[in-house]
Amino acid sequence: MKVLILNGSPHAQGNTALAIEEMVHVFQKEGIETELVHVGNKAVRGCVACGRCISLGKCAIDDLVNETAPKLEAADGLVIASPVYYASANGTMISFLDRLFYSTSFDKTMKVGASVVVARRGGLSATFDELNKYFTISGMPVASSQYWNSVHGRMPGEAAQDGEGLQTMRVLARNMAFLMKCIADGKEKYGLPETEDWIPTHFVR
Repeated sequence: MKVLILNGSPHAQGNTALAIEEMVHVFQKEGIETELVHVGNKAVRGCVACGRCISLGKCAIDDLVNETAPKLEAADGLVIASPVYYASANGTMISFLDRLFYSTSFDKTMKVGASVVVARRGGLSATFDELNKYFTISGMPVASSQYWNSVHGRMPGEAAQDGEGLQTMRVLARNMAFLMKCIADGKEKYGLPETEDWIPTHFVR
């Protein structure tokens, strides 16, 4: 089994990386492979609503989004980790996720998602909610922990002092591993849930 991890921090060795590392140690013990994609230090522009991904089968802007898409398709789970800037995720990460989720047509149903947020003090819950929306629009179960998936720290390395936050990461990783394994067993026994044709309703007459 494999988990794809997206780091939305511009800093490769910052507090977001510390939170991720705590999860990776657990995944390794659970026999789950991980792959990290560092998003936050890249130049990623937002979606331009050109609609070309529908015919191309990928984003028209050929960058890290298209490089990551097949990795997401192959993964059983996805961790989105971001620092909190002004009660929101890193803008680069949001641009990346908008395009990644919109431009990929492969089925994401039952891939397990988990969001991780890191901040000095506030804005964590708002960012946590923001990131979970990518999962819930895609048929992806959301892994939970003993608390909202957040870690506190401002200066590099400060997150190591947040004992409860790091414990929350470990519990999250164990719960995510369990959920992924249960879903894999369920797919073998029952298959995926029945699907219906999309009914695109809007209210412009």
